[in-house]
Amino acid sequence: MASANPYQAYRTNAVTTASPGELTLMLYNGCLKFINLAKVAIEAKDIEVKNTNIQKAQNIVTELMVTLNMDMEISKNMMALYDYANRSLIEVNIHNDLEKLKEVEELITEFRDTWKQAIQMNRQMQHAVGGNGV
Repeated sequence: MASANPYQAYRTNAVTTASPGELTLMLYNGCLKFINLAKVAIEAKDIEVKNTNIQKAQNIVTELMVTLNMDMEISKNMMALYDYANRSLIEVNIHNDLEKLKEVEELITEFRDTWKQAIQMNRQMQHAVGGNGV
């Protein structure tokens, strides 16, 4: 049976077939989307939309925190940065602080870009050793 919403079916399929690395990239992109929506809402003085989107961004940051492998040393540093981002989002929500929101956006963008680069490097290494990445 065909889906009533082909875009929703595509998104669901993209998530269910994505690798763990691609899922993390989707989380970063989603977080940035909600941060941008919150920014627009703050500028428009739409408190309800701001609150909803900041909470969605916080939920994503929380998800990123709980999926860290704390056996790795770098995860402890990531946890501190995620915690900082989460606390900053709370401050933004209380004070409508666009500068603090921009700071969080830059931090998440840096994580996303680094993660994307790591995925690309991993794919190149797989192909270099004759793997097909499947």
